This record gives sequence, structure tokens and C-alpha cells, in this order.
Amino acid sequence: MTGPVYVHDLDGLAAHARSIRSALPRRVELLYAVKANPDADVLRTLAPAVDGFETASRGELRRLAEVLPGRAPAAYAGPGKTDEDLVAALAAGVHRIHVESPTELRRLGALALAAGTTAQVLLRVNLPVAAPGASLVMGGGPSPFGMDPVDAVRCARRPPEGVEVRGVHAHLASGLDAPLAGEVAAEVVRWSVGQLDAAEVDVGGGMAVDYRHPAARFDWAGYGRALADILGAYPGLRLRIEPGRSVTAYCGSYLTEVIDVKRSHGEWFVVVAGGTHHLRTPAAKGHPQPFTVHRRPGGAGPRTDGGPVTVVGQLCTPKDVLSRSADAGPVGVGDVLVFAMAGAYAWNISHRDFLLHDPPRFRLGDPHRVAAEWAARPVPA
Repeated sequence: MTGPVYVHDLDGLAAHARSIRSALPRRVELLYAVKANPDADVLRTLAPAVDGFETASRGELRRLAEVLPGRAPAAYAGPGKTDEDLVAALAAGVHRIHVESPTELRRLGALALAAGTTAQVLLRVNLPVAAPGASLVMGGGPSPFGMDPVDAVRCARRPPEGVEVRGVHAHLASGLDAPLAGEVAAEVVRWSVGQLDAAEVDVGGGMAVDYRHPAARFDWAGYGRALADILGAYPGLRLRIEPGRSVTAYCGSYLTEVIDVKRSHGEWFVVVAGGTHHLRTPAAKGHPQPFTVHRRPGGAGPRTDGGPVTVVGQLCTPKDVLSRSADAGPVGVGDVLVFAMAGAYAWNISHRDFLLHDPPRFRLGDPHRVAAEWAARPVPA
């Protein structure tokens, strides 16, 4: 048996990234949020297509410096930044530091003065902007993310020494379709320019990725038109977005082999090598990860009857569920499953040390070709 493997389709990723860039007005800066997938090959592939990278930890700063030496991060974000984090961001030459609170702003100013520099800052503001239908809301109410509008106004009007407030950052929700994302961006810009006279606004990411409909895609062209309308109303504005999941989700697949199939109280369970300690996305988001089956000819083990199945991994918890499917067809021992849309928030957010199973391997190429080659191998005796 060959252990689970992630396969990244870098050609597909490059084409997708280019299509996003071409759908956006040139005046919109496209940053990639490294947190979605910090794989070195992914970062190298995206480098020619994006205007910069958004980082949110010292580890991401180090990764970017290792993979793309000489390319300073465009942004450094995230709550709970320590003094060490802020010093590292200043030393890395980050173009914009997204500040989460008045206290963080004061600390950054003091550290910048001590380093003999001036920090270029965007204030992260928790604006009361509605986002009905969003899958994850991080603003508009009590939240650990960002500062209240009244605090942001005070900070912008009387910033401490050592910082220059250039504008606003607002990432209020995720799972937004293009019309709603455009409306949210317009509201953020309207407040930022009207209240702070902001010259720069970063409206964040949060573009929807639909795991239940793998062929669906965010309407980048429609979103680009909405951003063009905003820029038309504010000709001097510098506008920035920072998608992550919607850029890389489609380039990665998780391949694994069926170890066992069995019925329990009338329901079929398919047990695979690996599990949510490799691919945490379905457990974290509460959705079935889409998959296809590459049947292994001559498989000697049992096979499901073609009805609904629950695909589970090797962990000692009932939450180790990768997918539930009513239309997978018969699944048998030795078959290879290809879980699509595993290119973002997958291995990098998984609880990888639970039970201390071996990690997955990583390959580049076409995941279905890799799966076909795998399924063609004889079943070990």
C-alpha cells in the first residue's frame, strides 16, 4: 500500500491566477494570503501573477524569504502580534503592517522609532457592514479582529510617532459571492474615505469557494467590474484585495487508498488511509469533501452496493469524516480516492500529530493521472 499523497497541479494554478489578474482592473493590487497554502512550489508559481503576498506570522515571513529571497511581503496582518513579530515585520521591510488595536499601534510606533524607521500602517477596522449569506463573519459585531470605528478615527487623527497611517484594512467575512463582495468593498471604501480620508484601502479576501459544487467558480469578472466602479468614484484611491482559498483551493488534491469497507447498522462506511489529520478542511468547515473513485481492477476485498457512503480515516474519533456521498457508486478495498479542492487550508491546518501517523507525501502533476497509475498497481497479497 502506498500512503496518502497531495498532488499539486501547478500549471492549473498558474492559469487560474492569471485569469484572476486579468479579470481585475490594473489599479487593483492582488495579494495572495499565504495562510491558505504556504507550499514553496505554490508560492513560486504565484509570484509572477500577483502583486505581492500577505503574511500573518514570523513563520510566513521566513517562508517567503526562503522561497522568494529579496521580495518583501506586501502586508503583515493578524491579531495578537508580539513585539518580536512587529520587529520581524519591520526588519523584513513589509510594505504595510495591518494594525489591530490602539495598543498595538503604540507598541509598533515605539519599536519603529527604536529601529530608526517609520512603519507604514493600515488600520484594521471592524465596520458594521452587513454580509448576509457569508459562511464566516469576522466583523460587524463584537470580534477579536480589528478595532472599533471610533478608535480607528482617533488613531488616524493622532497617530503615535514612528508610524504613518496610510489607510484602512477590513476583512469582514468569508464565503462571499461576487455581488456581495462588491457591495462590502464599496461600503468599506465609502467609510474609509469619508471618515479617514484614506488614500489606501485593503478590502480583504473571503471570496466564496463552493465545496458542494466543485465546478462552480467565484465570478472574478463581475467582481472586477464592481471594483472598477469603486475606482471610478474614487480616482486617487489605491485599492487592494488579498484572496487565499479562492486562488489555490482548486490546484490541490488529496489521494488515498481504501483500506476497508463495512456496513454498520445498515450504513456503508469506507475506511481510507490518512484522514482529517492530513486533510482537516471538511471537519473544520462541516462539509463533504468532493471525491472521485479510481477503481482497482481485480480488487479482492468487499465493495459497497453503490448507495450512500461515509468516508472516514484512521483516527480514534467519530469526527474523522472526510466525506458523505450519495452518488460515489460502488467503492471497494484497494480503490484510490481523489479528494478535489484540497489546495487551501488542508495539510497546513491539520492536527497532524494526533496519533502520530506518518505525514502524507507531496507530488506535482495531474492528480487523476497519478491516481490511475496508483490504481493500476496490483493489490499486495
